[in-house]
Amino acid sequence: MTSPILITGLGQRLGLALAKHLLSQGISVIGTYRTRRASIDDLEMLGAKVYQCNFYKQDQVETLIASILDEFESLRGIIHNASEWLPDGVDHTSAHLNQMMTVHVSVPYQLNVALGPLLKACPQPFADIIHISDYVSSKGSKKHIGYAASKAAMDNMSLSFASAMAPRVKVNSIAPALMLFNADDDEAYRKKALSKSLFPHEGGEQEFTNAVDFLLNSQYITGQVIHLNGGRHLK
Repeated sequence: MTSPILITGLGQRLGLALAKHLLSQGISVIGTYRTRRASIDDLEMLGAKVYQCNFYKQDQVETLIASILDEFESLRGIIHNASEWLPDGVDHTSAHLNQMMTVHVSVPYQLNVALGPLLKACPQPFADIIHISDYVSSKGSKKHIGYAASKAAMDNMSLSFASAMAPRVKVNSIAPALMLFNADDDEAYRKKALSKSLFPHEGGEQEFTNAVDFLLNSQYITGQVIHLNGGRHLK
């Protein structure tokens, strides 16, 4: 088996689109999901190897790591797509912050460290770590302070791991904004969200997969944050 790419949170939306995109190119994909959906069955039929893992349960994270180390000799990449999006509670306790730091920082950190030897063993010239962060990592958010802080920490990890794992592993972040609406987003919300961008449309799945391809194919880019925000910073 060729060195696979690990995608966390590949059961829906951008993670699912990316998994299907890579599989269509003949790239081996392994991945994690928390909730079993029909999409997981589809990915297995396409050849993906999937693991159920709740990132809030440390024993499951450790089992995931042990399984990957036991089953694979190398990895082509790790794409940290699993995400939690929670607003700050009215009492501003640390519970929500701790949840998001677990998903966006603690587990990616553990995977990078534990699976680093598999990345460095990749027979291709480079392996990759890509953290999927968010536009708000550089802007902040009034209603999602914990979420924004955890995504900013994720971007910072790209800097540290890029330095620590060079020259065999490139490490970067992709920071999207409004790539896909949810099916239950109403018209008023969609109109308000689109007004924040210079381009009044969703970024879309292909824009996201193009960015991932760009980083995977690069032989020189590391320690960077690639912004997919439709020019929001200029509004």
